[in-house]
Amino acid sequence: MVSRRGFLRSLPGAVPAMAAALTPPAAEPIIDIHQHTSYSGRSDAELIAHQREMGVSRTVLLPAGSKYGLGGGIGGNESVVALARQHRDGYRFFTNELPDIADARAVLEKYLRAGAIGIGEQKFPVYIDSPAIELLAEIAREYQVPVLLHFEHNNYNLGFVDFPKVVARHPKVIFIGHAQTWWGNIDKNHNQAEMYPKTPVTPGGITDRLLADFANVYGDMSAGSGLNSMLRDEEHARDFLKRHQNKLLFGSDCADRKANGPDCLGSKIIAAIQRLAPDKKAERKILCGNASRLLKIQV
Repeated sequence: MVSRRGFLRSLPGAVPAMAAALTPPAAEPIIDIHQHTSYSGRSDAELIAHQREMGVSRTVLLPAGSKYGLGGGIGGNESVVALARQHRDGYRFFTNELPDIADARAVLEKYLRAGAIGIGEQKFPVYIDSPAIELLAEIAREYQVPVLLHFEHNNYNLGFVDFPKVVARHPKVIFIGHAQTWWGNIDKNHNQAEMYPKTPVTPGGITDRLLADFANVYGDMSAGSGLNSMLRDEEHARDFLKRHQNKLLFGSDCADRKANGPDCLGSKIIAAIQRLAPDKKAERKILCGNASRLLKIQV
């Protein structure tokens, strides 16, 4: 009598093949380009657990400026450097500072030299077509890093309608757009005062044209504004994700302490992208590939 185990061993490659079949497939990598330390009092340990449970492979931490927070008690430059250095495999960091203060360049360059891979999230009450933004663009060009901008009508990075002029002047600088006014303007008929529109989208808005016409413009799909841009008109979202699949980046901007729960924006955004992307290839670009290429993050 030949035992079952002995019989299997007599078959070339049988045992390795069976082992492979029993091994669950590795999770597909996800890069989250928009997270914060100390978000609404969340601890570093809670953030790390949240990102792990959400299925994120690499996280980019965005700090607040020294004299003006981003809301929610978000930590500054030193906090993101400390966390990223403690968890080098999973975390990268941007640097940030008010662009219209005297020591803006010195602060940004300090952290860029320390390993920051971008500037932002810029969420300050300055005009988008101004010397302050020109300074950011100049530094970003010199260090070859992107700038992530939070656009919110009458609050942050004012005068969004003039942003195309800034982009055109700086073709070698990567700009990543984010937040309510950025995502509202996928609609050609957008009312600039409305933060979370629910009406169907007419293609051809400022954001739609920026993504289509400028190689140096990308979109950060994080937060309630990014999610709303898809859910308000899912038919439009399917076409939008298809047309701009090489220019969109997954971000969560999620302050939740428990991933995959009813309040976890990041999990909802991932699910919407997976459901509305035109195919698997486009989904993988948006959830990982574009950020890996743009930010030089290996996964």
